[in-house]
Amino acid sequence: MFVHYLTLGLRSLRRNPALTVLMVMSIGLGVAASMTTWSVFRAVSGNPIPDKSAQLFTPQVDNWGPQQNEKGEPPSALSYTDAMALMRAHQATQQTLLYPVQLSVLPGGNRSLPVAVNGYAVYGDFFPMFEVPFQYGSGWSTADDEGHAAVVVLSGEFNQKLFGGADSVGREVTLGGHDYRVVGVTRHWDPKPRFFALFGSGGFEDPADFYVAFTRALDLQIDTTGNNSCRGKLTATGWDDWLRSNCVWVTPWVELDSAVQVARYRQFLDGYAADQQRAGRFAWAPNVRLRNVMQWLDFNHVVPPESRISLMVSLGFFVICLINTIGLLLAKFMRRAAEIGVRRALGASRREIYKQYLMEAATVGVAGGVLGLLLTAAGISGTGLLFRPEIARLAHLDLSLVGLTLVVAILASVAAAFYPAWRAAQVQPAWQLKSN
Repeated sequence: MFVHYLTLGLRSLRRNPALTVLMVMSIGLGVAASMTTWSVFRAVSGNPIPDKSAQLFTPQVDNWGPQQNEKGEPPSALSYTDAMALMRAHQATQQTLLYPVQLSVLPGGNRSLPVAVNGYAVYGDFFPMFEVPFQYGSGWSTADDEGHAAVVVLSGEFNQKLFGGADSVGREVTLGGHDYRVVGVTRHWDPKPRFFALFGSGGFEDPADFYVAFTRALDLQIDTTGNNSCRGKLTATGWDDWLRSNCVWVTPWVELDSAVQVARYRQFLDGYAADQQRAGRFAWAPNVRLRNVMQWLDFNHVVPPESRISLMVSLGFFVICLINTIGLLLAKFMRRAAEIGVRRALGASRREIYKQYLMEAATVGVAGGVLGLLLTAAGISGTGLLFRPEIARLAHLDLSLVGLTLVVAILASVAAAFYPAWRAAQVQPAWQLKSN
């Protein structure tokens, strides 16, 4: 019967080609608009580390006070003083501090021109905390952090430029005029959004080229290339004065494996801020926060508002297309009232009428889905007209989007056909036979 209803549906579609083309175009355009904007929204709003997003937290401590903070919220980063205090307390399973740096490198040896490369100064726990995959070697140890070792982890792409993709573990590389020992080379790793470094960043920049030890970067007085936000009158005249200032520029992350550890760490943060108040450093009540990955993304409004707006607009357009499809199907089905009456008189049940016309709508959905795929591919290639380049390039047509486009087109067409099919099934055989 499936083949029989499919054959009837195809014959009916060929009988009215103009009406069929209108329905297919309506479904195809609606699906394409929705899937194009969905591909962008999916890329920017996904969970960048689903396995551990509920165990990774970034602590915030208000070192500015209610007169200078951001609407009652603590700064989005820590000062050097507070960051190092949290590290020394070591109240988490794993913890790291980080800030972005930019150094120069001679990719072709001493005869080449220097090229600026971007990376992060981090602690060794950074790599297991964020599940960084390695092609060669690994991250460095806690002993390397404590010893201020000149170690570096290279990205796979940067390693390709420097060493042709070979295993470079143990070799030396000169960054910013200083030698570093390569301890690891990562595989391609570029979580989007880049949740761990949102201070002064939109979260969608190019991946890092390297990672150096935080303690070594401080020894070399490597400045941050990210935000450096200060409040009040500053008297800093050098590196040490800047480290002692209230300027925030360090992003902390901790790993807490249970609700008990989360509660204990919150108590620790409150206690630390209270100690600073008693010591006279803070003249206000403790004001701290502890947010996990998804809460941090939401707090920083990482999802661009234009992606939400465009998704809602495209869904509204899709609804309008479905309403038009309902009208077209209703007109098509009711024009065949005499045929339906004859079939009912010959013993066809309402259920069989439903099956026939829903199958016909499904064939329209398949054709609309194929058209929608072609239009979606074209739409994705043009997303740069609506979104920033670093966001537009995240949208791509993969197998999951292909499957979703076809499924949505078919289901939408079948859903649009329910009312027209119901009207068709209500046709009275006796009246049709008498009038025709």
